[in-house]
Amino acid sequence: MVDKTGVAGAADTDAAAGADADAKSDAKAGAKAGAKSDAKAGAKAGAATPRERYRAQVRAEIKEHAWKQIAEAGASALSLNAIAKQMGVSGPALYRYFAGRDELITELIRDAYRSLADAVHAAAVTGADPAGLAHVLRDWALADPHRYFLIYGTPVPGYHAPDEITGISSEIMADLLTACAALEPDAPTTPFAAHLAGHRDWAGDHPAPPAALHRAITFWTRLHGVLSLELAGHFTGMAFDPALLYEAEIDDLRAPRG
Repeated sequence: MVDKTGVAGAADTDAAAGADADAKSDAKAGAKAGAKSDAKAGAKAGAATPRERYRAQVRAEIKEHAWKQIAEAGASALSLNAIAKQMGVSGPALYRYFAGRDELITELIRDAYRSLADAVHAAAVTGADPAGLAHVLRDWALADPHRYFLIYGTPVPGYHAPDEITGISSEIMADLLTACAALEPDAPTTPFAAHLAGHRDWAGDHPAPPAALHRAITFWTRLHGVLSLELAGHFTGMAFDPALLYEAEIDDLRAPRG
């Protein structure tokens, strides 16, 4: 699966430190996910030392401030110096917890992808079809649009996510491929599906047939297209319900082919 993530890795610039109430609300879901991730890593009962617990708490606080910055000004404005100022510490002090802005961004992206992958997989193991997974995706995106745009928005030059991040994103596609393969295993092969039979590296070792590959990619691209336009506000003033448009796309996408 192609990873669209991208955030600049240039030197930090001092950004405005304050985040207003709306930014705090938008960033809450992403910050909570990051806090849980660090707390889980550093505070296992009987395993973590006081120093490890403190480190996990500080890392979680740094990520919470980072999400607020992203909600207010976008990922490209993320600044460790600004976060240090908000926390009342020196800039160099934060580098004991994150080596630089790229490492912090990677952590935020990992948390976001892990959150979405877990939500999708939880639905998949209960037998959710592609429509069910599509609803999970929209609910997750609406809960925190800034978190969604961090991993599926326009790439900012200079940042390249490590392979492990791409691996997490591939888990999401694997669940979608499984659901699509079960939806209509004997679907007729389209010209594009035939093309995908020889161009399926993005699907890893998933055994989905070409028709399922085509359906999965079509689900992925069309639903992300609707979501991205909705979350960016492009439907504002058009006097229709984006939720109904999304539902109509799902109905069209799961219709039998041929």
